[in-house]
Amino acid sequence: MCGIVGYTGPREAGPILIEGLRRLEYRGYDSAGIALVSEAGDLFVEKKAGKLANLQTAIADRTPSAAIGLAHTRWATHGRPNDLNAHPHQDCTGAITVIHNGIIENFRELRDGLEARGHTLTSETDTEAIAHLVEEAYAGDLADAVRAALRQCEGAYAIAVMHRGETDRLVGARQNVPLVVGLGDGEAFLASDVAAILAHTRRVLFLEEGDVVDLRPWGATITNVEGAPRERAETLVDWSPEAAEKGGYDHFMLKEIHEQPDALRQSLAGRVSTSGRIHAPEVAALTEAFRRVTRVELVACGTASYAALVGAAAIQDWTGLPARVTVGSEFRYSPPPLDENTLVIAVTQSGETADTIAPTRWAREQGCPIVAVTNTVGSAITREANAVMFLQAGPEIAVAASKTFVTQVTTLIVLAAAIAKARGSLGLEQELELGQALRALPEAAARALELAKDVPAMAERYLGARGFMFIGRGYTLPGALEGALKLKEVSYIHAEGYAAGELKHGPISLLDLECPLVAVATRSRVYDKLISNVMEGRARDARVIAVATEGDQGIGRIADDVVWVPETHEALSPVLAVIPLQLFAYYTAVARGNDVDQPRNLAKSVTVE
Repeated sequence: MCGIVGYTGPREAGPILIEGLRRLEYRGYDSAGIALVSEAGDLFVEKKAGKLANLQTAIADRTPSAAIGLAHTRWATHGRPNDLNAHPHQDCTGAITVIHNGIIENFRELRDGLEARGHTLTSETDTEAIAHLVEEAYAGDLADAVRAALRQCEGAYAIAVMHRGETDRLVGARQNVPLVVGLGDGEAFLASDVAAILAHTRRVLFLEEGDVVDLRPWGATITNVEGAPRERAETLVDWSPEAAEKGGYDHFMLKEIHEQPDALRQSLAGRVSTSGRIHAPEVAALTEAFRRVTRVELVACGTASYAALVGAAAIQDWTGLPARVTVGSEFRYSPPPLDENTLVIAVTQSGETADTIAPTRWAREQGCPIVAVTNTVGSAITREANAVMFLQAGPEIAVAASKTFVTQVTTLIVLAAAIAKARGSLGLEQELELGQALRALPEAAARALELAKDVPAMAERYLGARGFMFIGRGYTLPGALEGALKLKEVSYIHAEGYAAGELKHGPISLLDLECPLVAVATRSRVYDKLISNVMEGRARDARVIAVATEGDQGIGRIADDVVWVPETHEALSPVLAVIPLQLFAYYTAVARGNDVDQPRNLAKSVTVE
């Protein structure tokens, strides 16, 4: 997520804001900016691509004295990471400044309407539209104007707004994106994260969905977007600065596992309508290419390759096109025959994975249409692609992927649906069923986290195991593979993921009391076949851990431990099934005393072959 810091009070705002941004650097960002209003009502704005140091250099020796201001670090979603697209953004008059985390789903319609009404928008961002909407509604009261603007916005947001004519007032609002208020002695703060303000106050108000806060040095007034009053209890935060960075969690990995419902909301924003229609405007220019291709090749590494297996299965199921996944390190040295009728989909969290970039570049040279699926705007992979679908998951600090896996799966599912729609092979009823399941997925993920409350104790029970065998079939196989990888990455216990039917072709010899069988046994077309394979393992005295769909009456008779997940569309089942497996890996690693966020020998982005 991007970083927001705001201040109003008696002190110099500039140093407080820069310090707050520095405390949010761990979140990851690609540009930074600041806006200050002097006592005379003059507005100062500076923003720079790159690291915070670039911004500090740009404002050195010319920062005005100001007691109110906003500052922001941006993780790009709409528009490339450059000076122009960095926040804050202003309206036509230059009086209003806005910073924003999240995605405004209907920004294209808002932007078109604003331009038709004579506004000039200078950036590529969705955020700038908010500033102009506030400008249109402004009649002397900033909070009223912000509420009016937000009533026109759809999507997820945490915003902070300032008007140079109201020299002690900030207005903030949130919807599906965190925003907190800090209360000091005659001063007040806004922030996306407690870590930004903990050096100045431990008294905070955690804003809730739909809240709009009118912030002055002496206090905060909270309403909803209609103006109805709301009350929020003050909380005294006792976290250390390090704990604050992690949101009170012990590790970034655990925090990011729990961020997955919000990551899914952000990833799906603008891609699924309320009726369930699925949209992928990023790939609209490739519609003709989708119609003519005769097969699909997906290239990825590690976790991304397991997400790609879900995408390949969906594409093949819904279009009839042959679709397969090849790991990047093999693709270039034993390449399939490629031509303009082969669609290549490159999946990489960082967008800088050397083993994925090299074969993608080679495929482009063969004339293949290329779609990149990545989390990073402006990354190397985006320059090799004809179209890019961004995960919109926000930065991920822990080396072991969690929220980037689930958003890779959902983004690939949306892409698969777009390809099928272009080819006329996805009927309306099928699209709406899938779309409604996608819309329900963030809440289902939150439910999966609730249902996994017994996983820490379960991890303790299996600490003596010498290894684990993970199995799945069909859409459940990628979840099993990713679950095994997570356990290996952070606990250093050997684990293997297999197609369940392959057990009897060799791996079953490993199963015994000291080698448990972990079955991803969510409801599917091949559920009965999977259960038969589980029984084969149980007959060899292997203890069985099952990830199963709520309401499954029979699984408890063959599993020693069951972790439940909500029911969902079969193609989306890996998203929910992987959550308890991530937690199992995490708590196993913690029990073994491992460095969970920085596992040995691993890097977040592998930029060499």
